[in-house]
Amino acid sequence: MAKQRTMRFLLAILPASAVAALILQAFAQTAPVNQGRAETRRLVNLRETVVVQRDERAIPYLEAKNEDDLYFAQGYITASDRLWQMDLLRRTARGELAEIMGGNLVEGDKQLRTYDFASIAKSSLSDLSPLFRRALESYARGVNAFLDSCDDHSLPLEFRLLKYRPDAWRAEDSLVIGKLLSLMLSTSWDTDLMRELLSHLPPDRLRALLPEASPLDVILIGKDEAKAKPAAPRPRRRASLETASERALLAASLSAARSIQGLFGRIGLLSENHAVSNNWVVSGKRTLSGKPLLANDPHLHPTAPGIWYLIHLTGPGLRVAGGALPGVPGVMIGHNERIAWGVTNLPADVQDVYLERFDPHHPLRYKTPEGWSEANVRRETIKVRQDFAKLTTDTISFEVTTTRHGPIILQRGERKYALQWPSLNLKSAPLEAFYFINRARNWSEFCSALRRYQEAPQNFIYADDSGHIGYYGAGAIPMRKAGDGVLPVDGSTDEGEWTGFIPFEKLPHLYDPPSGAIVTANNRIVGSNYPYLITRDWAQPYRARRILDLLQAKKRLTVEDCRAIQGDVYSFGGSIFAREVVRSASEQARAANDARWLETLRSFETWNSEVRSDSRTALLISEMRIIFRQRILAEVLGPDLWPEYGWSNGDTFIDNLLINQPRAWLPKGFNTYADLFYACFIDARKSLHQRIGPDESQWEWGRASSTQVLFPHALRHVPFMGLRFKIPSFPQNGSSVSLVTVNAGADVSMRFIADLNDWDNSRMGIPLGESGDPSSPHWTDQLDDWRRVTLRSLPFSTPAIAEARRTLLRLTPLTTP
Repeated sequence: MAKQRTMRFLLAILPASAVAALILQAFAQTAPVNQGRAETRRLVNLRETVVVQRDERAIPYLEAKNEDDLYFAQGYITASDRLWQMDLLRRTARGELAEIMGGNLVEGDKQLRTYDFASIAKSSLSDLSPLFRRALESYARGVNAFLDSCDDHSLPLEFRLLKYRPDAWRAEDSLVIGKLLSLMLSTSWDTDLMRELLSHLPPDRLRALLPEASPLDVILIGKDEAKAKPAAPRPRRRASLETASERALLAASLSAARSIQGLFGRIGLLSENHAVSNNWVVSGKRTLSGKPLLANDPHLHPTAPGIWYLIHLTGPGLRVAGGALPGVPGVMIGHNERIAWGVTNLPADVQDVYLERFDPHHPLRYKTPEGWSEANVRRETIKVRQDFAKLTTDTISFEVTTTRHGPIILQRGERKYALQWPSLNLKSAPLEAFYFINRARNWSEFCSALRRYQEAPQNFIYADDSGHIGYYGAGAIPMRKAGDGVLPVDGSTDEGEWTGFIPFEKLPHLYDPPSGAIVTANNRIVGSNYPYLITRDWAQPYRARRILDLLQAKKRLTVEDCRAIQGDVYSFGGSIFAREVVRSASEQARAANDARWLETLRSFETWNSEVRSDSRTALLISEMRIIFRQRILAEVLGPDLWPEYGWSNGDTFIDNLLINQPRAWLPKGFNTYADLFYACFIDARKSLHQRIGPDESQWEWGRASSTQVLFPHALRHVPFMGLRFKIPSFPQNGSSVSLVTVNAGADVSMRFIADLNDWDNSRMGIPLGESGDPSSPHWTDQLDDWRRVTLRSLPFSTPAIAEARRTLLRLTPLTTP
């Protein structure tokens, strides 16, 4: 009775917030807590004790009394789970893989050395804010504390197999990983050269082949005018390819240059044509709870371990949870106590290629508008391991030539191409913005943090606990004196020069749009009346359109609705192909009296447009669509020039052909598209027979090798060693190529849903697990959830974390009694 009177008295005199705090405190004191296993470790360089709790997935929840200790602990804990992956990432960025893994990685090392990320990262330390630099240094001390605790027998397995010990972690190592991320997200110079290969085509064919708009586009900013504005003026002189032999030479060179894609695949930073993610946010007027929902699923190449590491950080003025990049302090995608944010790639054209005209009599002199200038040359030395049984290495030296535009990235004979790219600016550090995003409390502070982001442009979505939602396309997007940067430019003139970057206030952005929904999926987000050029190579709009359609199909959305959208496998591309083939070929099929073809057309007509692992129709449509594209392109471009290359808006080109069926694009020997479709059907059957076998009951989407999910480890090709890290392949729903779906199948690297009504109801998961150790129970313990798209909650409040605790670790200063 006395307790009841006390509570009534408190309710009468205290504000609601204080009462809520008392209730939470009482709950924390009385609710049953799973204490789990407890351990204490004493470490140097700690000022005070840090508490590390882990849940059933081994996700760490760190709580520190000061910021230095918090980031120290993050470095220590991340290294305890992912040290090998961290070393692999920094070695990749620095061009030091051949030193530990042999000569087949020399060419990749050379390309990374050309960018000189190591020197850029070290030089940029002095330009960082003192707070972020201190965080980097604390993180590095934590990594090294774990490294120092390991002898040669307790290092992670990969180090023991390769017989080497990693160097100490440095603050700039985190920055080189950030540079590597920017390289993956913004590499477009190869697309410029690809367009140069097509420059001999008639203008009407080139426009058709490279469309910039689709009827399915989801525009966020501006609108498409009835009459599009004229294209930006092109420089009068550019790098032209006059003969077929020159084009063939450049094609071979470009193919060799793209070997770096293999490195990206090795470390989990590979994407198809920069199409790497979905995100959306809806305001409270569109949700059942009345508060916003935000969702994000980054799409990156699957690896073991995965590229994301889930973590929760609590310190003075900071409480944040989400996906971190191993080797980098803080959280890159997630939420704090006030806001949530998500990120997808904005595929802006931020790399331009210049054909530099060197003096044949003086190899280092190149022509500029002011006359001849001397190029800078630096010598790089790469260590190359010769024998896996020991660490002895040979050395290979090569020279990197740099002009006023940037390094020479491709050279064949007289042709030397230089690259201009904001990420080669010494003052650019993309990770610094996330330090401040982690602490932002409202839209103003979020935008202030984004001002610091000056590298690979990204689509940032936002929601806060006050009910606001927003979007910002942030990053350094160049403005040019003339032209649009889609073709190599004559470097001896100044017509293709950059005049600056789109001002931050003019970058695409939205705040509380009337629609109450914002969707991005690497698609075109600005209309033709947007005054600046972002790119001419947007990703196909399929995913964005499907997400928007599903969001609009329901009046009040829930977390479960967002989860269902992340698992959606409807294919616009497949649906268009099936519809147009049936429309065009039904009469021809009846005339041909081919029972298999007629049966196939009936299956196309009744197909639900879903790409599921057991779907036979999806597999055949995918195979036919690929062959259709190859036949069209081989006719126009020649069989040896194109087939290996993809391009961002290629699906829109194929859709336009399917719908309009222009005779001018029919390959020789075909009078109608119906005849072409039938030939593609015959070829597809032959291909599936060879790849899967004669038993047609086995011709299912999930049985084709190209659709199997495989989580490769970086050592997978090393004899005997690779077997220890092997994860059996399996079929999966969805696709990121051919038949693109919202659920990108194997390439979904993380799923995240933020519930602004209840942070403890937010969800997050990764494909495999937190641990990089194949003997750990947390090596693949999240795989089943990932396959089924069943996201678990990520506890955020103190009571929820205490309830979820399975282990407890105290990191204590060594000097503590």
